Parts: sequence; structure tokens; C-alpha cells
Amino acid sequence: MKLRIVPFVLSAVATALLLFGGWMLYKQFAVVSPFQKSIGQIEGIASANAPTIDQDRVSVQVTLKPDANLKDVYESISKEGKEAIGSRELSLDITNQAPSDQLEKVWSSVLFNVAEAMEKKNYSEIPNALQKATANHAGITFETALDDNNVYITLKDGNSTKYVVLPRTPAMLEVSANA
Repeated sequence: MKLRIVPFVLSAVATALLLFGGWMLYKQFAVVSPFQKSIGQIEGIASANAPTIDQDRVSVQVTLKPDANLKDVYESISKEGKEAIGSRELSLDITNQAPSDQLEKVWSSVLFNVAEAMEKKNYSEIPNALQKATANHAGITFETALDDNNVYITLKDGNSTKYVVLPRTPAMLEVSANA
């Protein structure tokens, strides 16, 4: 039995193209497109780009409306995209107009306290730190929210808004060497 190399290679290449091409078409039309369409219909989202689905992360680039509730938007995207996200981490890339200089100053002044509260897992200190930072800046308001996965911070100054999503890490059980 004599194998012909050219037909064998051509059929292997054609098979690979069909399999990978079929997988890419399935991923685009059965997973990504419906997910993107459902994201665009979520209350609080002005526009959304196609999600990027990697091995361990799903990134969604969204533009939020000024009155958007960040926690509700995040939870809605998680719920709508449950099939596409699976066990991957959801990452929101929020692209709004640049925050005002005043919002950036407030965020810079409170960043250390927020980082410390996150590190110590003392999340109740975040609103207190934001309250102190915004007290000296008239017109700036803030909202904070918390769930099992993230801390959500929204700073507003008139038409300018800054959204921050900080991932929570679950408390690890420490084991003593003497146990």
C-alpha cells in the first residue's frame, strides 16, 4: 500500500480548516454575538463592544450612562453572560469621558486608605475614607457597593463620573504549624 503525500496533506489541512473554522464560527455566532446583544440591552449601558473571551477571562468594554449603578450593571452582565463566561473571571473595561481633575484629586487622596482597607479586608472603612475625602470638595458625591466578588466605587462631579471596580479576594484559612 503506497500512501500519496500530497492528497494526505491536503485532506489533513482541509480537515483542520473545517474543524477550527467551525469552532470559530460557533464561538462568534452562538456565544459572542448573543452575549454582546444582551449586554447592549442592560439598563445603564450606553454602548458595549464585542466581549473578548480568553482561556481564563472575559473582558467587556462598556460605556456607561451617567446615572448607571455600577454594581447592578456588573451583576446583569454576569447573569446575561453566564453561558459565555462560565467559570472565567469577568473584567469590565469602563470607557467614559475622562474624569474631571477634581475627581482625580479626590481619588488620589483616598487611594492609600482604600488600598489599606482592601488589604485588611476592612471594607467598611472605604465609605468613611471617601466621606472624608469628598468633604473638602463641594459637589462631589460618591456611592459604594459590595458583593461577594467586588467592591464598586462611583465618584460623581456634575457631568463627570469615575467608576472603579476592585476585586475582593476571599479570606484564606490560615493554618498554624502547631495545629
